[in-house]
Amino acid sequence: MRLTIRDIQKMAADGIPIPMLTAYDATSARLSEAAGVPMLLVGDSLGMVIQGHTDPIPVTMEHIIYHCSIVTRVTDHAFVVGDLPFMSYNVSPEQALENAARLMQEGRANAVKLEGGEALAPTIARIVQAGIPVMGHVGLTPQSVYKLGGMRLQGKDVDSARQVLHDAQAVQAAGAFAIVLEAIPAPLAKLVSDKLAIPTIGIGAGPDCDGQVQVFHDLVGLFEDFVPRHAKPYVQLAPLIRDAVNQYVAEVEAKQFPDADHSFSMKPEILAALEAEGA
Repeated sequence: MRLTIRDIQKMAADGIPIPMLTAYDATSARLSEAAGVPMLLVGDSLGMVIQGHTDPIPVTMEHIIYHCSIVTRVTDHAFVVGDLPFMSYNVSPEQALENAARLMQEGRANAVKLEGGEALAPTIARIVQAGIPVMGHVGLTPQSVYKLGGMRLQGKDVDSARQVLHDAQAVQAAGAFAIVLEAIPAPLAKLVSDKLAIPTIGIGAGPDCDGQVQVFHDLVGLFEDFVPRHAKPYVQLAPLIRDAVNQYVAEVEAKQFPDADHSFSMKPEILAALEAEGA
């Protein structure tokens, strides 16, 4: 049976840390759920991880719906949150509601996530009013990467830290069931978490949030060029995969693969009959 927002909120209320991972395909979703991850995020980070872009801006509603439908199809227990991508909720609350509804109906998401604080509060309230659970996201908001001048730590001075707190409080007041705090100082994340009643999910926000979210591909070491400071690879799969592919290439070139153990046999009399027909 799939978890609900009540289950996620109860985990936080009971002091049970909430591990969350991104998932974009059947394999990562199945592996994550089997490992006991209670919450999966079909994030617009798929723009970088899956599509090879440098930021999430090119990701569309169709992309998120497609990947979300895969993740929900192959899981039974994890609570699945789908990201609303760039400019799918910024024009008006009604536009946001229509796209959130698509993500629920077509992608079968259990909730939607959108970036923004005080300015987006009316939009969050409109979506929640329609019966759609919303997860907020403040601090570093990757969809605003060009406005921010890069993927930069937020809340470093009094004014910006105050704004992060006000944004988080506005998101909660608008009806969000949880909120992501990204790339803010750990003491600020603790302060925000202490002041909010809803669960906080940190990414680059220190250990005092109610939960943590990481990108699956960072966790398993599939990237070698860049590892964010907040990411901890628990295994290095990239070199293992590269070595396996190198070995495969070498064996094919040397005609060592496939061998008898990886080929199918045929009854001698059938082969003989075929050869006789060709004589």
